[in-house]
Amino acid sequence: MNIIKTHPVKELGYNFIESKYIPDGENEYHIRNIQNDGKQYRSLTMAELDTLVLNRNTSDNWNNILVAEQFNAALIKNCKFYGLVRIGFLEPGYKEFHDFRMPVGIYNSTIISCDLGDNICIDNVAYLSHCIIASNVMIANVNELATTDYSKFGNGIIKEGENESARTWVEVCNENGGRSILPFNGMLPGDAFMWSKYRDDEKLMSQFKKFTQKELDSKRGYYGKIGERTVIKNCGILKDVWIGSDAYLKGANKIKNVTINSDAQRKTQVGEGCELVNGIVGFGCRIFYGVKAVRFILASHSQLKYGARLINSYLGNNSTISCCEVLNSLIFPNHEQHHNNSFLCAALVMGQSNMAAGATIGSNHNSRGADGEIQAGRGFWPGLCVSLKHNSKFASFTIIAKGDFPAELNITIPFSLVSNDVANDQLVIMPAYWYMYNMYALERNAWKYKDRDKRTEKIQFIEYNYLAPDTINEIFTALSFLENLTPEKNDTATAIGLENTNRITTIIKVPQSIKIFKELIQYYGVCVLISHISKNNFKNFEEVKDSIRVVVSRSEWLNVGGQLMKSSTLKKLKDDINTGKLESWDKVHIRYKEIGKEYDADLLEHAFCSLLEILNITGKQFTVELFKKLLIETISTKQWMTEGILKSREKDYTNPYRKMVYENNLEMNLVLGSLEDNSFIQSQFEALENYKKLVAEINNKYCSK
Repeated sequence: MNIIKTHPVKELGYNFIESKYIPDGENEYHIRNIQNDGKQYRSLTMAELDTLVLNRNTSDNWNNILVAEQFNAALIKNCKFYGLVRIGFLEPGYKEFHDFRMPVGIYNSTIISCDLGDNICIDNVAYLSHCIIASNVMIANVNELATTDYSKFGNGIIKEGENESARTWVEVCNENGGRSILPFNGMLPGDAFMWSKYRDDEKLMSQFKKFTQKELDSKRGYYGKIGERTVIKNCGILKDVWIGSDAYLKGANKIKNVTINSDAQRKTQVGEGCELVNGIVGFGCRIFYGVKAVRFILASHSQLKYGARLINSYLGNNSTISCCEVLNSLIFPNHEQHHNNSFLCAALVMGQSNMAAGATIGSNHNSRGADGEIQAGRGFWPGLCVSLKHNSKFASFTIIAKGDFPAELNITIPFSLVSNDVANDQLVIMPAYWYMYNMYALERNAWKYKDRDKRTEKIQFIEYNYLAPDTINEIFTALSFLENLTPEKNDTATAIGLENTNRITTIIKVPQSIKIFKELIQYYGVCVLISHISKNNFKNFEEVKDSIRVVVSRSEWLNVGGQLMKSSTLKKLKDDINTGKLESWDKVHIRYKEIGKEYDADLLEHAFCSLLEILNITGKQFTVELFKKLLIETISTKQWMTEGILKSREKDYTNPYRKMVYENNLEMNLVLGSLEDNSFIQSQFEALENYKKLVAEINNKYCSK
């Protein structure tokens, strides 16, 4: 039986906060008044009251209708007011936004205890309760826009008098909830990673919970807010929402317990048929066409489109999920996932990733509980109709060929192509695949992600280069593995430990991949040195060497929400959180910035150490003669990489099966764009020439006698 209570109508709009939660000497409006920035209002004049009544407006108590000095009562018609309602000044005219036009004023609406800003347009809002609406806002045809006294606006906190069960947790990475995190407005990928990862650190978990509880006042009585110039039309239910300025909501079915960040430079939009419950939407996001998101964090400048489902998940900055379903996942920045038949579940995906149609990542559980996980380094690229089993783990820039993989995988070799050879019943791995056959995609993606980073406040520094401390360390690990293999015919070898089966795992092109990996480490080391020299005005080679921190061994690095940092740096960060030196999320975010400023120095240290290691020399043996030789060799490396970019794209124009759908080359070029006019390829060859000039300059200045 539904319990429907009856109260005197004179109480409608009052007692928003229970008396026991109101501090001594305050009233139920004490928080509302703070939220409204102390704006001044006056009572209605008799003439204004007569006009309001004549225009078929009603109020339980006209004395509780307060207005700004320049108030125009003629612009309010056919409305019902309950409780304390405060209205800004209204001027005759109409507002227009994207061909949507509304007269200034308040019409055909029920308004309960709200503050309404200057020159607003409100029409046909059936139930508007306990909200603060800023100036120049347009709202039309909304069934319910209301706020409860215990609203958290998507943050994982509890209010006064609430039990722990009232917290909203987001169950990322694992369906059994063992890696759950508490959402908060401004949560960064690094925050989510540390919280979900280091579950064995009880102090750290406790600190994170305390930090989150402090993110929003636990007092009851906060009103929902709609920021300036926000436009809301044709929506169903908007409950317990906090919306920034310049947002655009049109045709959403339901938005409940959600913060939507938006401002004039980073406008957020929510479109038709969308349902958002218990979540945070970052600045500059786009959510369109039937999206369902529940218990979620959507970082800035990301998109959900075309019926996408995002549940118990964190989606990193500058990402797009379209059509498909994503459950219980933590996704770092720069993720692309399209196609209605693409499915991602119980996964940690470390960014710069792309999922193809039919990919089913993490749907197969191998235990009696829903407790499996998949962990994928950055650059993860599962191909068409790939099906993977829990638990699986992939090194950076793993590309997976179409296939149904029958067992768990532990792919420790980066830049590999992984295939399931059904005919021969074997797993096949090609290390360094990208460098042999797909340099265009590898290089273009690095450029694309950097170019499309729309973050205006880059708190976490994100490394887009595919050769960086994390991938170089993985290459070293791969080299140790590959060099212990015994190549057989056709440069192949067999291996164990990469798949949880007894069948053969075949590694192909072993000598070629070893050669490429060694060359890449050398190239990485010299390129970082060149960058360091270019940023400084050193007098000679010895001064260059003196500027480099020399360490005993190559440092370990981790990807913390897209930000690469040394494991020792991360340990210091966690220690400072545990000891109270960092006592809030804001302080943690400041530390992220500080770590980002140290990245170039840490990168230089790692690159130089890697170079010495691959050359098997000491720092003293790194002479000017050797440096000159390495400079010349990097030109050769840069040359074949650049030519590989052209060749991998050229196949799309020369393969007869690609060309057969076109009658002639003119038609193909008009559809695809000509290879010669490809601006990205042109830019790469220009970069090659600039690199040659830079090497020549450094050679002349530091290596010539």
